[in-house]
Amino acid sequence: MTGTRGGVTRFRGRAWLFGPDISTDMLSPGQYVHDPPEVRLRHVLEPARAEFAASVRPGDIVVAGANFGCGSSRESAPQHLKDLGVSVVVADSLARIFARNAIALGLPALSCPGVSAAVHDHETVEVDVVAGEVVVAGGRTVLRADRIPEPMLDVLRHGGIEPLLVALAAEGR
Repeated sequence: MTGTRGGVTRFRGRAWLFGPDISTDMLSPGQYVHDPPEVRLRHVLEPARAEFAASVRPGDIVVAGANFGCGSSRESAPQHLKDLGVSVVVADSLARIFARNAIALGLPALSCPGVSAAVHDHETVEVDVVAGEVVVAGGRTVLRADRIPEPMLDVLRHGGIEPLLVALAAEGR
């Protein structure tokens, strides 16, 4: 990861590869909704990869197939990834509500067709959110991701919608 989370638009980390149709229920299992956060975090993506929550490290990158974040609109899904230290999510395609929630919470999420076929589990991936570029294994493969609109990049640069609103209020806007 380059710099700190707020304002960061370039990331470099270890890839965690997932298949298609990773749902918000896999990201934030409903049966733990009333448990303390530390319990909920232990079960993130458990149905897809039981070792993920215990083994993911700050700066790691989630790479997935199509329709990542499908299902309900629970904001806890991207929040759990952020809380575990995931720096960015890159998938062949993202469920629209997941992408919106992720960016609102300050977690970059990009659609990049073909990324799941190009990345091997645990190899190094570099993501430039502004340029919409994903570089795999030091340049072995370079992919173009869908560009994030400028207003949404502004939200990411501030670390989420809440910090952006605080900054705008401080400026008197």
